[in-house]
Amino acid sequence: MTPSRSYLLRALHEWILDNDSTPHMVVDATINDVMVPERFISDGQIVLNISPSAVEGLNLGDDAVEFNARFGGVPMHVYVPILAVMAVYAKESGEGMGFGFEPGIPDPDGPLNSPITVAGKPKGPATVSSIASRTKRPNLKVVK
Repeated sequence: MTPSRSYLLRALHEWILDNDSTPHMVVDATINDVMVPERFISDGQIVLNISPSAVEGLNLGDDAVEFNARFGGVPMHVYVPILAVMAVYAKESGEGMGFGFEPGIPDPDGPLNSPITVAGKPKGPATVSSIASRTKRPNLKVVK
């Protein structure tokens, strides 16, 4: 089966907007190909407001989330691979969903079958449990 993260992301985004709330997305900024404003990254994560009033040209695709937005008055194109999305929640209530490891989503550091290395030493082929053990769990905090 195809990974469900992109489908859940679109559904949660619509549900949050239908309830007159502001959707926010937590992104793991350490994943390859993430393009976000670096000065707003904290502890390897960034929280992005993805409401229609904050972004332009929002595309919640199967492989990535893309949009244009202004950060500190500076326009920027944001690109977030779907596997870098850690959570989506409503700013007002905190309701939403965090995403963990999901079978079918490739290893963020390379191809699914690439060897996992520690200090440059291969540990063998990647397995679901070995990738899951390296994946950080989502960490939400209230931002006021």
